[in-house]
Amino acid sequence: MATEGSTKAVVTALSANLAIGVSKFVAAAITGSASMLAEGVHSVADSTNQVLLLVGGRRAKRPASALHPFGYARERYVYAFIVAIVLFSLGGLYAVYEGYHKVIDPHELESPLVAVAVLLIAAVLEGYALRTAVGEANRVRGKRSWFRFIIRTRNPELPVILLEDSGALIGLLFALLGVGLSVLTGNGVYDGIATLLIGLLLVSIAVILAIETKSLIIGESAVPEQLTAIEKALLASPGVQRVIHLRTMHLGPEELLLAAKIAVGEHDEGRDIAATIDDAEARVRAAVPTAKVIYLEPDIYRPS
Repeated sequence: MATEGSTKAVVTALSANLAIGVSKFVAAAITGSASMLAEGVHSVADSTNQVLLLVGGRRAKRPASALHPFGYARERYVYAFIVAIVLFSLGGLYAVYEGYHKVIDPHELESPLVAVAVLLIAAVLEGYALRTAVGEANRVRGKRSWFRFIIRTRNPELPVILLEDSGALIGLLFALLGVGLSVLTGNGVYDGIATLLIGLLLVSIAVILAIETKSLIIGESAVPEQLTAIEKALLASPGVQRVIHLRTMHLGPEELLLAAKIAVGEHDEGRDIAATIDDAEARVRAAVPTAKVIYLEPDIYRPS
């Protein structure tokens, strides 16, 4: 299932980031590198985010209640939005602040080989986490491009992990360049510039995530392929003459609400209409299993 794949990707990323974060802070203390410190805070932000995603996934499984009759599945979207805020503030803004101070008051790095070794190890671990996320995403991505998958998927965890891990690898490259240029030139300003670039990168990723998860919280429809499958399933039912209108909304990544007005025969009796609705619902659930909540309203089609 998509949820299981998302959890695996999140746990893998969390395990990698905890180990990476500790090593980065140790290296930052030894070398005095601002980019290493920013990368350490980046790992803390990522680890915090992954814990939030796991908490959101767990809370989303609570059964429906009288206050929340459609359940809590959308809570995964709320926690993903909090992730964007944490990444923006704790990761991005801090790195920009630290980079600015390092640029205006640069310091020579000490023991730069320690920083390089830690960054290379971190790149290997981040690469493994990204590889896991890519593998899980490929199970549900289909033929969509990565860009279309990230902006169209209704699963909040995989885009977060994909963007965070990709951003982490790019950030490590910036840090390596900053440390390397600082050592070669003897000028610590390059370390500060690298830190600024890391901060701007994290802010950009956070903004993208915030925009996408806000849309999910508001409520997004089924993807076009699902809408087509739903309409075909409804029309395949013998008693359905046409679909007058169709509305869908995701209650959660794997839970779709469907409301439709269907045209039935003008002289159909109540028993026949009820059988038509039952048959249409069964066909829709077979075609789109995520259609958990279905409301079908029979009506007589009157061309305007």
